[in-house]
Amino acid sequence: MAGICSYGGYVPRYRLNRGLVYGAMGWMNPANIANARGEKAVANFDEDSITMAVAAGIDALKGVDKSTVGGVYYASTTMPYKERLNAGIITAALGLNDQIRAADFSGGIKAGTTALLAALEGVAAKGVDNVVVTASDCRLGKPASPQELIFGDAAAALVVGSENVIAEFKGAFSTTYDFVDHYRGETAKFDRAWEDRWIRDLGFAQLVPEAVQGLLEKTGLAMTDFAKVVYPCHYGAARKGLNKKLGITPEQDQSNLQVEIGETGTPHSLVMFVKALEEAKPGDKILLVSFGSGCDALAFEVTENITKLAPRAAITGSLANRADLDNYTKYLIWRDILPGDAGLRSEEDLWTRWSQLWRKRREVLGLWGTKCQACGTVQYPKQRICVNPECGAADQMEEYCFADKVGKIASYTGDNLAASVNPPAIYGQVVFEEGGKYMFDFTDCDLDSLATGMPVVVSFRRKYSDKHRDIAGYFWKAVPKREEA
Repeated sequence: MAGICSYGGYVPRYRLNRGLVYGAMGWMNPANIANARGEKAVANFDEDSITMAVAAGIDALKGVDKSTVGGVYYASTTMPYKERLNAGIITAALGLNDQIRAADFSGGIKAGTTALLAALEGVAAKGVDNVVVTASDCRLGKPASPQELIFGDAAAALVVGSENVIAEFKGAFSTTYDFVDHYRGETAKFDRAWEDRWIRDLGFAQLVPEAVQGLLEKTGLAMTDFAKVVYPCHYGAARKGLNKKLGITPEQDQSNLQVEIGETGTPHSLVMFVKALEEAKPGDKILLVSFGSGCDALAFEVTENITKLAPRAAITGSLANRADLDNYTKYLIWRDILPGDAGLRSEEDLWTRWSQLWRKRREVLGLWGTKCQACGTVQYPKQRICVNPECGAADQMEEYCFADKVGKIASYTGDNLAASVNPPAIYGQVVFEEGGKYMFDFTDCDLDSLATGMPVVVSFRRKYSDKHRDIAGYFWKAVPKREEA
């Protein structure tokens, strides 16, 4: 039986009130007032689609034996690398084995469900099992454009397998059209879109019903069989029209989270699906529909196993963990839309030594250290000789992962001289509960909110951006530990 075995989600901590954006740019496009309600989720300066996908993947893997994972499928239209397997970076950051299958899915914002279908069909064919499907996007709208207000950042992840299934896969129906609504060229930074009327009347109003009707005919199900119907459409009037046309009741209609997060692109239907799974009961049927260059429609039935899942943040917990980003220009600088002077120290040429990264890949990307087999002392980075002065055993080490461990702040400082687009740069020493001490940058926090002894967890983040070569380097940063909802 192929289906969903686990789920996870991630919404960045910072939220930008759309009223602030409109207050700054509304003079250029007054009609944007129609899109100025609520807030949009905004990735931090050190986040991108890879780091958010990792966060969602970590959430989805709670309670899952990582040694059983057979693949990682990553879907996005804003992948940091065009020629480097982005899913390979995610695989290492999730602490998974090297001997697994990994693939990137892109080219259209229904790539998330396409990746999900590939995993479901692979599991059903017994070619692979326990595939992590993660989707994430950080799409940009040009300042004063509707997209700037409509878009938001988020990620979702699902573990697809054949055992302990929480939502059994019942069938799918797909269409593919070269329907151009949103598009970006080879070097484009910002999303471009054709007329809203075109997108609403020919796109959503015709392509979504075709996919839904195709699925219902293929599976023999009726719309009344579904407890929740998930489909992305931020146009309020068009959504009401679609609900009426398809017979979707208000109770069935899954919130599109436009007011809380925004339209997240590739992961959006999966983000909504994760939210539906959080609230689902055994026996519920869920209809999942994506949109973009056609549609994918998938049917699932929730099983009793959903009651056995380990606690996780998912979308509800991520939404609860929020902080206001009360400065619109800070968002512009974080996204490299507005140039900002980070000082002379920012002119240092940061470039990746690929041979060194290869040798240290598990330490850097997976935060693997060592544990002494003789006395049990753990340490990061990896050591050949035990750091315990009462032991000193040589070459008796086994790997030990720090990425899922809790630490405490031993010391910290705010550095206003360090190059940063979010000054001051905050960093300090973290001591892990089971041993091991290392200096980390701190993120998703303010200097005044920190204190020695405060518990922290680590989060996979962008360590630096190499402007000359247009690439990013990744490592782990410390984040104050917050209670999950």
